Amino acid sequence: MKKKIVQIRNLTRPQASPLRAEWCDSFVLRLRGFTFRASLGLDESLVLVESRESRMDTAIHMFFVFTDLAIAWVNAENIVVDTALAKAWRPFYAPQKPAQYVVEYHPSRYGDLRVGDQVSFDHE
Repeated sequence: MKKKIVQIRNLTRPQASPLRAEWCDSFVLRLRGFTFRASLGLDESLVLVESRESRMDTAIHMFFVFTDLAIAWVNAENIVVDTALAKAWRPFYAPQKPAQYVVEYHPSRYGDLRVGDQVSFDHE
């Protein structure tokens, strides 16, 4: 199965280097996430895709994730509704508002996506 890749562009505050992420729209891909990864490359990102907006369905855990992650929760209108710097091995992170997409990316890029930013997911 070929990986689905998207460019995540911040339409509110354009970045010199948009995030490039794997589109994870199946249960198995979402479950795997970055679990059991010893490290994360600066250019590695995931978009965990849910079928509807929810706070509970877009909550994440960091068990067996060995590196910190920057997280942005995005609603169905492609607006960032919450962000977090998720620490390795912490039990639970959930957005303050319902989201449909969870963007997981390198912690050094935390701040590239901020609450209120409009983003686009451009499929390659």
